[in-house]
Amino acid sequence: MSASQVFIIMGVSGSGKTTVGRLLAQKLSLSFFDADDFHSPENIAKMQGGTPLTDDDRQGWLTSLAASIQEWSQGKGAVLACSALKEKYRQELSAAASQPIAWTLLDGSLELVRRRLEGRQGHYMNPALLDSQFATLERPAYALRLPIDAAPEYLVSRIVAHFSPADSPA
Repeated sequence: MSASQVFIIMGVSGSGKTTVGRLLAQKLSLSFFDADDFHSPENIAKMQGGTPLTDDDRQGWLTSLAASIQEWSQGKGAVLACSALKEKYRQELSAAASQPIAWTLLDGSLELVRRRLEGRQGHYMNPALLDSQFATLERPAYALRLPIDAAPEYLVSRIVAHFSPADSPA
């Protein structure tokens, strides 16, 4: 891992991106960011109301994220929890980085994620949008793919081991 590595923990809402991302950032002494915090008030209102975002809705969000990724990849690096559901979104984010992004997909069944969302409080994501997120998700072959039913600490250890150079301790 380089000093300015950007890690993106991706997946549908409720897959554990924030939990795993925070733990990874702590383990690697990096700053943590949640892409949800980059959404406009209009996008948040749409999602709260159960309306899926369009590509046009997401453009300002992606532009803001890309600018931040550019800054992080030229600085100390960072961990970002971000749905990044479509390949074109990931390509836009990757193009902003000065080095390859370390992508991790947290993946699991619709049923498990739905149970998690139904038990979650204090988040604007309407569980009614879950079906559209699964329909939109394009799973990247290049990402480290991990099961969401594993313990977050285990997932972090797998991410660190996967993205560590073979000749350096994890």
